[in-house]
Amino acid sequence: MEERKQINFTIVPDDATDEPRVYANFCAISHTPFDFTLTFCEVLPPTEKAVREAAADGVLKAPVRSRIAVPTAFVPNLIKALQEHLKASSKTGGEPDWNKPAVH
Repeated sequence: MEERKQINFTIVPDDATDEPRVYANFCAISHTPFDFTLTFCEVLPPTEKAVREAAADGVLKAPVRSRIAVPTAFVPNLIKALQEHLKASSKTGGEPDWNKPAVH
């Protein structure tokens, strides 16, 4: 029988891709028993038409920029990473700390 060898590794983003960075200033969150869905939108100043429609039904629609499904088991790690980055960001006045490794 073949002996299995354990390999330890760290997963990091492959920054060599040409994937664009997408701007979003609003995030709606929903969930199922299996995952959380983060829907990122860009909220811009509304047009007059959008204001009239929002006045009628109380809803202002924002363009969806990205929809990400995150497995429920991963959510605590995501929250921890966001908290660590928020803490680091407040210590540096919002400036990135390029010498620190990314938190995954």
